[in-house]
Amino acid sequence: MAFTEFRPLDEKSLIEYIKTVPALHSKLGNNLDDIKVKEVGDGNLNFVFIIVGPDGSFVIKQALPYIRCIGESWPMTKERAYFEAVALREQARLSLEHVPEVYHFDRTMSLIGMRYLEPPHIILRKGLIAGIEYPLLAEHISEFMARTLYFTSLLHRSTTEHKRAVAEFCGNVELCRLTEQVVFSDPYKVSEYNRWTSPFLDLEAEAIRKDNILKLEVAELKSKFCERAQALIHGDLHTGSVMVTRESTQVIDPEFAFYGPMGFDIGAFLGNLILAFFAQDGHADQANDRKTYKEWILRTIEKTWNLFRKKFIALWDEHKDGSGEAYPPAIYNNPELQQLVQEKFMDDLFHDTLGFGAAKMIRRIVGVAHVEDFESITDASRRADCELRALEVAKLLLKERRKFHAITEVISAMQKFQS
Repeated sequence: MAFTEFRPLDEKSLIEYIKTVPALHSKLGNNLDDIKVKEVGDGNLNFVFIIVGPDGSFVIKQALPYIRCIGESWPMTKERAYFEAVALREQARLSLEHVPEVYHFDRTMSLIGMRYLEPPHIILRKGLIAGIEYPLLAEHISEFMARTLYFTSLLHRSTTEHKRAVAEFCGNVELCRLTEQVVFSDPYKVSEYNRWTSPFLDLEAEAIRKDNILKLEVAELKSKFCERAQALIHGDLHTGSVMVTRESTQVIDPEFAFYGPMGFDIGAFLGNLILAFFAQDGHADQANDRKTYKEWILRTIEKTWNLFRKKFIALWDEHKDGSGEAYPPAIYNNPELQQLVQEKFMDDLFHDTLGFGAAKMIRRIVGVAHVEDFESITDASRRADCELRALEVAKLLLKERRKFHAITEVISAMQKFQS
């Protein structure tokens, strides 16, 4: 069977494909007997297959020419697989312990073969729903974000290197436009794709569409998202894009990757932790009121930002005399000025993080693609109550983000809205 042009694979044709690719069948010990193939893609866009043989395993991810959760009525470029493969390799170079290795990429078939993150790895979002604590999560994810964001920014690179990298990822325009639509546009207008827990949140959804101040702030964030090529960002770093055990944290699915504002990644992750926090009351029962777990989530939010800030500044200090052209050492040449620069940079990044995180939260409640944290709460009234609290925090953070100067202030604001 020839694979010289794109075709969606199924469990049968995938085995035939693997036979043609030494880089893949060698991962099975060249033993193609008793291969088990299972399609597990439960996301919005792609096919995902787990391939397990007697002597090895891997994952195949194939991009489709449309959005899977909607169908062929919403076309989508298959080229996103190319940008995902490039991003995975770059992120693995910078944060090897927290990114799965890519074994094979086929641009014609829009297909990536990569390491299978074997059990007990699970999607972080599912772990949060189940109430599982991950003691190393903040340490690991802050490391991933600090290294991938710092080393792909002008703090470390020359403008020539940076512009060359930016130019390559400019081709991922369709995925960027999808984000522009679903995060910064659809929730603030009548859109066929929007939905929410009706009728409980009908008035809230309408209020968002009429909130002029909210729209002004969202417009500013959209401008930054579209115009600021600050670093290579994952572009979709929510809790469904991280796989975990108690000892391991692996970041997956960077198909939305491009050069954009750092705060978009940090905000996406923290915003999804805030959603998980407010969903806990919907998962509480007589056996477990989830109060202890909610406290763990709050500590994780606080530690993630504080560790990120500490590690990012440490990398900056370590390489301050390097080739980075954002703040040339010939100009920013004394400790007092260096400190002023860092403080302003990190304050601005913190406010971006809160704004983007809030925008991501709003779209997950009244936009097109919701989160399992809330969707798995079967009682609609109870679910809406959890969503409403999260929505109020999101609006507060988005409108008043510049008034917050420490993550502890965000934690205090969240606690005022909990039941």
